[in-house]
Amino acid sequence: MKLVYTGKTKNVYALDNGNYLLKFKDDCTGKDGVFDPGENSVGLTIEGVGDVNLRMSIYFFEKVNAQGIRTHYVSADLENTTMEVLPAKPFGKGLEVICRHKAVGSFYRRYSDYVTLGQDLPAYVEMTFKNDEKGDPLVTKEGLVCLGVMTEKQYDDIAEMTRKITQIVADDLLEKGLVLYDIKFEFGYDQNGDVMLIDEIASGNMRVYRDGEYIDPMTLSALFFA
Repeated sequence: MKLVYTGKTKNVYALDNGNYLLKFKDDCTGKDGVFDPGENSVGLTIEGVGDVNLRMSIYFFEKVNAQGIRTHYVSADLENTTMEVLPAKPFGKGLEVICRHKAVGSFYRRYSDYVTLGQDLPAYVEMTFKNDEKGDPLVTKEGLVCLGVMTEKQYDDIAEMTRKITQIVADDLLEKGLVLYDIKFEFGYDQNGDVMLIDEIASGNMRVYRDGEYIDPMTLSALFFA
């Protein structure tokens, strides 16, 4: 295996068969030792978080694939905390896609003049460039097309897929008495330009509440697999 990318929460290796291997870490994004999926840098290390993130990713990727939504997921190895994935090109230098069911986090900080904390949102989708120095700037559909990052069709496909995947996750959590406030995804595209979900679907990429109280990623994973 050849290391091709060192990320905040996982490393990426090239495999001989043309696919890639994701090695999940125990690092989490956050600030001052407190987890925050919206932060731009690693803020803490939680033992075992890589394992539970992989387990949840396997669970949801298989569920999303079964719904006919394209993902990069091929298989996983829990013993080595790795996941084999199909090759996919990222959009630009990296793009994050957030779907929001409730006004919280950076959305609330930006728009608190217009919304109340925890206010319902209609599966609001927004995209940000992955750039720590610039604070992951928001970008519009028109901006993405104008900059040559993606086509209008790719944007529309991503937005539609994001809402469908978010609903799959939200419905599953609700069965366990948990409420999804927002979730972060990444998408890429294959050699034909077709969009697919990449990266992971894990507790470290979502904000979930129970009875109005925030649940940290490790507690969430424990409740999810209880």
